[in-house]
Amino acid sequence: MNKDAVLEAARKAKEGGSTRFCMGAAWRDTIGRKTNMNQIVEYVKEIRDMGMEVCCTLGMLEKQQALELKKAGLTAYNHNLDTSREYYPNIITTRTYDERLETLKHVREAGINVCSGGIIGLGEAEEDRIGLLHTLATLPTHPESVPINALIAVKGTPLEDQKPVDIWDMIRMISTARITMPSAMVRLSAGRVRFSVPEQALCFLAGANSIFTGEKLLTTPNNDFDADQNMFKLLGLAPKPPNFPEYEKDSEDEKMEASV
Repeated sequence: MNKDAVLEAARKAKEGGSTRFCMGAAWRDTIGRKTNMNQIVEYVKEIRDMGMEVCCTLGMLEKQQALELKKAGLTAYNHNLDTSREYYPNIITTRTYDERLETLKHVREAGINVCSGGIIGLGEAEEDRIGLLHTLATLPTHPESVPINALIAVKGTPLEDQKPVDIWDMIRMISTARITMPSAMVRLSAGRVRFSVPEQALCFLAGANSIFTGEKLLTTPNNDFDADQNMFKLLGLAPKPPNFPEYEKDSEDEKMEASV
């Protein structure tokens, strides 16, 4: 995406009530991508100037890259663990579990908020879901954001025949994340498109206090923007202000996040 398209998406997100804008790239890591990184640093600066928080998910980071993003004003960095350490090799072979944890360490030490969660419905056991949440909850500092994703099976991929995630499994993950990481923003994330408004309401009651809004979540569809607005109106939920020092927090309100 070119600069104009990215910044226009950010403006639309802000106009729609989103308080944070997330930019993702399909990279394994950022090594050797100096030009790309310089461009993203500029995006971060310009979007912060719009009065929004900014999140990126770019793959593995080195310490210096994390410091550069912090200097540009990055609010949060997303790097999901995806599943338990034990089940991880069945899904991912391009990087190790420890490499993911190392990236989270660089992000934390740079002073950037950590956004890290996982995906259920990969064929894992309940013990693996517990293992994921245990790893996140026993980090030196809890992630500020914990996205809970439900797999959307994509035709032509190795997981195309996985059964859809049951809403009760989603609710259990959200409620357990809320109990074990009480101060985190627990994000009802990918897979939400399959859940009805009453089912999403149960997720909010279970402890989810954030969603991702936008036409797509990386490669999979997301809920229609107008449908989300109607849902929030029906449930009496409103976005809270961005988490900047000049804004007061209101824990009773809900938070939306835009993804591009």
